[in-house]
Amino acid sequence: MPKKNEKPIQATVLTENVVAELDDSDAKKLYDLSRFGERTDDQFQYALVEGFYLFKKGKMILKSVHNRVISERKFMKDVLKHDPQFKVRYSVYADLRDRGYIAKTALKFGADFRVYDRGVKPGEDHAQWIVYPVHEGSALTWYEFAAKNRVAHSTRKRLLLGIVDEEGDVTYYECKWLKP
Repeated sequence: MPKKNEKPIQATVLTENVVAELDDSDAKKLYDLSRFGERTDDQFQYALVEGFYLFKKGKMILKSVHNRVISERKFMKDVLKHDPQFKVRYSVYADLRDRGYIAKTALKFGADFRVYDRGVKPGEDHAQWIVYPVHEGSALTWYEFAAKNRVAHSTRKRLLLGIVDEEGDVTYYECKWLKP
């Protein structure tokens, strides 16, 4: 929940992300403190998992482009149309944030998230891990696993698989290259 003098960030949900005004003082505070969102020239942009996380924590109000408040149910319905794995990805994102890590999108690394060690903010140091959320019931071929490992190795990050069970609990497996 927001603190006494904090107002929830008023944000607009778009197809690919969530945006808030650059002059929103609470958005600035959250960015400075915990690196929520990405600052652009004219707004703060949030990944959908980031916006939903802030919504669930009572720190953001989600609105449509027509300025109507969006319910959790409506948000999930719309997002799942475009991203059927959203719940799995959100479970991993929320778990990492709740544990004190900063997780950011990692599309340019070929992964879902890049994760910074506790106390490290993006821009101060490099991410330690790239993370792939996986539902416990889904299959991962050796070829896919090797490809994920190669991406992690080539970006000088460690590979973290976030396995999400039916209850939404996450178990992590870290994979490292061994030099014999």
